[in-house]
Amino acid sequence: MTPSARRRVLRDGARANELRDRAFRQIVLSIPPGKVSTYGRVAAAAGYPQYHRAVARLLRTDPPDSLPWHRVLGTGGEIKLPGEAAVEQRARLRMEGVSFRGDRVDMEVCEHRLRSWEALD
Repeated sequence: MTPSARRRVLRDGARANELRDRAFRQIVLSIPPGKVSTYGRVAAAAGYPQYHRAVARLLRTDPPDSLPWHRVLGTGGEIKLPGEAAVEQRARLRMEGVSFRGDRVDMEVCEHRLRSWEALD
């Protein structure tokens, strides 16, 4: 990706976009209890590859508990939230039966295979 394209994605992803955010919400809501996905895979499944930061923005700004935000992680199953938010995310995942390998979610066992946005209509 060229530097100017990267800047455009970062700039666009920092702003709400009703159509894109609706697609992200639909994908996040498709992740069942006890399963997880990553910011990047949610973005790609919604039809917006490279917009993983926009997924994080949406989960951070939507009303609390309107989405199962705790089921979305960083690459490799890493909890990216700081402090108490990370503790809360880990606790919610454990309550759903998600298994961990050290500090990371065991993605081999717990990753939900997302379907493309085209299949979710």
